[in-house]
Formats: sequence, C-alpha cells, structure tokens
Amino acid sequence: MNRFRELIAYYSKYLRSMKLWLFMGIVIIGVVPCIVLSKILPRTYVKRAIDVRISDVTNQLHIISDHLITVNFLQVSSSEVIDAELAQLSNLYDGRILIIDSGLRIIKDTYSISQNKTIISPEVIRGLRGETISSYNDDDGYIEIVVPIVETLTGADGENIQNIRGVMLTSVATDTISATTERLRDVSDLVTYLAAIFVVVVAYLLCIVLTKPLKILTAAISDVKEGYTSEPVMVRDYLETERISEAFNTVYNRMKLLDDSRQEFVSNVSHELKTPMTSMKVLADSLLVDESTPPELYREFMEDITKEIDRENKIISDLLSLVKMDKTSAELTITQVDINALIELVLKRLRPIARKKDVELEFVSMRAVNASVDEVKISQIVTNLVDNAIKYNREQGWVTVTLDADHQYFTIEVKDSGMGIPEDSIGHIYERFYRVDKSHSREIGGTGLGLAITRSAILMHRGTINVESKPDEGTTFTVRIPIVYIVD
Repeated sequence: MNRFRELIAYYSKYLRSMKLWLFMGIVIIGVVPCIVLSKILPRTYVKRAIDVRISDVTNQLHIISDHLITVNFLQVSSSEVIDAELAQLSNLYDGRILIIDSGLRIIKDTYSISQNKTIISPEVIRGLRGETISSYNDDDGYIEIVVPIVETLTGADGENIQNIRGVMLTSVATDTISATTERLRDVSDLVTYLAAIFVVVVAYLLCIVLTKPLKILTAAISDVKEGYTSEPVMVRDYLETERISEAFNTVYNRMKLLDDSRQEFVSNVSHELKTPMTSMKVLADSLLVDESTPPELYREFMEDITKEIDRENKIISDLLSLVKMDKTSAELTITQVDINALIELVLKRLRPIARKKDVELEFVSMRAVNASVDEVKISQIVTNLVDNAIKYNREQGWVTVTLDADHQYFTIEVKDSGMGIPEDSIGHIYERFYRVDKSHSREIGGTGLGLAITRSAILMHRGTINVESKPDEGTTFTVRIPIVYIVD
C-alpha cells in the first residue's frame, strides 16, 4: 500500500508540469477538430447526396408523369416512348418504378413482377391526395419517392382543375452513394491519423521551444543556491520571460547587496567590538608586567579600562536597539504623548553636554503638539539627532530644535552650525557603522549606529527623515511623523 502511494506521489508531480499541460492542450486543440471533421464530413456528404438524388429523381418523375397524361398511358398502358423513359430512369438510378392508377392497381412495373396487382400503402394513399413524398431507408440503402400523376383540366369558368389520375412509386438504390461515403470515410480517417501524428510532433517541438527560457531561468536560480553568478540573467525570448528575468535580477541584486551588507556588518561589528577589547588587554598587560606601578598610574589605567568597558557596552546596547528596530512595528507601544514636553525633557538632559562643548541649545515650538507615538523611540530619535549635532559642532556653535505640525504630521527640525557632511557621504550616513570622519568619530566616542537606529525608529512610525548639509556651514535634519499612528 505504501509503495502504491509512493508511485502515485511520484507520478502526480508530472501532472503539474506546464510542459505536459501545454503538450496536451496543443494536441487536443489540433486533433479533436480533425476527429470531429472525420465524423461529420461523411455524414454531411450522405445527407447532401441523398437530397440531390431525391431532387433529381423527383424532377425526372414529374417530367414522365406529364408524358403519361399526354399519351394517355393510364388508359392504354402501352407506349414505347414511356417504356424507354422508364427503363432509362430505372437503369440510371438502379431503381424500380411502379405506375399506379387511382384505383390502386399497378399498371406498370419496371421489374414486371407486380403488374396488374393492387397495392395499398400509406405513401400511395397520400400520393393520391396530391402529396409528393420522399424517404430514405438507411438500413436497406434505398430511397422511396411517391409522385402524383396530375392532369390539369379547364373548368367551365376557365379555371384550372387538378385531377389526380394516379401515382408513380419509385425505389432508388444508394449503393454508389454508400461506396463513395466509405471511400470518403477512409480518406478522412487517413487524414486524421496523419494530422494527429503531425500535431503530436509539432506540440512536442513547441513544448521544448516554449519552455526552454524557463529552463534557463531555473538553471540560473539553481546557480544562486550554489553561489552568486557572475552576470545577471536576461532571457528576452518572450515578454513574460523578460519580465521574470528583470524580477529575478532585482531579487538577485538585492540578495547580493544584503549579503555584502551582512559581511560588511559582521566585519564592522567584529572590528568595533575588538578595538575596546584590545585597548583593555594592552592596559591590563601593562599593569601585570610592571609590579611597581605607581598608584596614580594604576588608577589612570583603571579609569581607561572603565571607559573602554563603557564604550563596549554602548556598542552592544546600540546593536540590541538595531535588532529590536528590525522587528515588526507591532512592538511599538503607542500612547498619546505631549511632544513639546518630551523635547524639553530631552534637551534638559543634553544641555550639560552642550555646555561642555560651548554649544548653545535652543528649542523653538511653533505650536502645541500631541501625537500617538512610541514615547521611548521618539525620545531616542530626538536624543540621537541633537547629540550628534552637539558632538559634531564647533566651539561657540549652536543647535536649534524646531517643532511644528499640520493636521496630519508633526515635524521636528534639528539644525546646527557644525562641520557639515560632504555631499558624497550623505547617501551613506544611515548605514550601520558608517562614519564621515572616522578619526573624529572615534575621538568623540561614536559607534556609527546612531543614525541607523534613528532612521529605523522613524520608519516604524511611518515617517520620513531628510537631511541638508554643507561642509563647514552646518546640517539640518527634518523628521516628519504622522500625528495619528495607523495600524495595518
């Protein structure tokens, strides 16, 4: 039983093959019409041939019936001309003709079998009533036709009177039609078989040609499993494959970029974590080597080790913040927050740092703003931007924080008089561990993660951040966040 199920599972996957369904579709579309035609064509021919035969024989019988009235054959029953016409018609269509008078007596039989006998049949009775009747017996293979013999008389008032003198009952063989039909059927079957073979071959070749681009794309995707290919894939055979190729290349480039970013991130993290460890190792080794280290120098080294530990802890904390930022926005704790009060509190904490750098810190509120936000993350955004503005400022510089809002968004603008950002670096400032001036950043203790954390927190709030900067003139960061947070 299990083996049977395995076989079903093995072969069922082929039933989902596009090539199989494409092949079957082409074969059905090509072969089914041929089969239908091979069946319909002979039947159509038979019907048409029978109709033509009935029409021809009926016309001939009408002509002969007129001759019968002219020579008064129903009374005399003898005429070489009529006998010749009847014999010719009988031989031509391989049939039998009976001439029956109004008293149902057979006065002429081309087979000379039933002459002078009486015949009673529904068809003859209907013929004597003036009806022309025809029927085809498919089983026996003959056509039966009944034609009334009508004599036209002129009445006393000059009107024509139709007087039915008798009927002509004719049986016509259809052997020639049957033989032609059989030949036509044989030809139709042969054509159908040849067409079926042709369609199957064409369908197979088309399936190979049409699915070849998909094989190329499949092979390219398989290469990605093993490692990135050196060149992007572009299959231009069809519009659909070209679009798939473009989508694949986009995903491929994105994956490559993510992989490069991951490697760079790992390298940067390793370097950033290793640097404080190396410094602590050097300081600790210095203390261990020299046992007569003065207390003052010992204390200084210990303070340096403490600073390196704090720096290591700051890097780890920022990395943990980034990990949390990368998760879904469901982790936001949305509450109604007084943005004015929040900024005032952040600036109050940062003013001592600003005073040490001799930087003037100013808050300008254009209006009172209350918004549905995550208070901790908005505080982190303002803290990082203002802290950077202070750190990368010049002595006796200034930082201005401006709060404004409209009916949909509130805006926080952080403007400083600092060293500015070079134009070629603006596109990289949100990258993790990126520093515009690495030597200066290390001197002031930056980790290169602040702006990456800030941007992630803003995006979680469905907001935007823009920067304008000129070297030696200053930088302006503008944050725009919805007042009401909308959950997807």
